Amino acid sequence: MIRDNMPSPNAASPLGTRPYLKSALRNVIVNAQVGLHPWELYPERPTRLCVNVEMFAWLHGAKAHDKDLYIDYDPVRNTIITWPERPHTPLLETLARELVEVCFANPLVDAIRISITKLDIFNEADGAGIEICGERSELLPAGNVNRKNYDQSRSE
Repeated sequence: MIRDNMPSPNAASPLGTRPYLKSALRNVIVNAQVGLHPWELYPERPTRLCVNVEMFAWLHGAKAHDKDLYIDYDPVRNTIITWPERPHTPLLETLARELVEVCFANPLVDAIRISITKLDIFNEADGAGIEICGERSELLPAGNVNRKNYDQSRSE
């Protein structure tokens, strides 16, 4: 059974305690060709991953009552489910950075928390993985508020 390893923001969280709207995908299980260990390099033996994504929109004044304020998690899911077809990726961080870009393509998303865990990787552990957590201003180049701007800044 997969454990829920994504705590909600609180006083101890880097996301703080401000009011927010959260959209989440929990425990998305997908196979991918990923890893540096010798046994992870065989295409016929993909690595089983558990992906968790939380996207936060800070609620400021009237925004809290805006009926059009919602965060669509479909683009994130649509990205994750393509991972079985992608070429071998050595690092989980590469997959996580891809999700960071997809999340922040939505200009309403102010902060994210993404974890990717390799399941069944070690006999003595439920899994091994990484987590990225932070606000847009901390995770994207300065001044970029959407994917179009981010992609343009990367090509300059």
